[in-house]
Amino acid sequence: MTDSEESGESITADGLVKLKAELEELEGPAREKIAARLKAARELGDLKENAEYHIAKEDQAHLETKIQRLREREKNAVVVKLEESGDVFAFGRTAEVTDDSGRDHSWTLVGSTEANLAEGRLSAESPVGQALRNRKVGEEVKIATPKGERTFTIRSVS
Repeated sequence: MTDSEESGESITADGLVKLKAELEELEGPAREKIAARLKAARELGDLKENAEYHIAKEDQAHLETKIQRLREREKNAVVVKLEESGDVFAFGRTAEVTDDSGRDHSWTLVGSTEANLAEGRLSAESPVGQALRNRKVGEEVKIATPKGERTFTIRSVS
């Protein structure tokens, strides 16, 4: 890992594209929708007792906070170059993994902010992600988890 990777947030190229698309949506249509809500609420009269106006202002503050957080993530993002070949489960690659109960999993190793296990995106910073990262096809990996030691076998990598 280089110094620039250590100071930034590891992200896949696809993750960065999705981050920029989310920012574009929030800074465009989402802001316009809030502005329209605020305008409509203002037209209802007295702002002191106007619940719709106060809710819209609160929603606007949440939106701006989210935009600010995403801008910070974008600024600190370090796109990790993917290793496209070989039989090693590396950042950005997808592995077919079998656990010790016989269940199969398909996981793509991604940065922590891209992670979503329900969608098959495993954080490289998670205990399981750290243990499986840079392991080869066929390797059995024992991992200490809150529910005890588990064994995972990497069946294939793409």
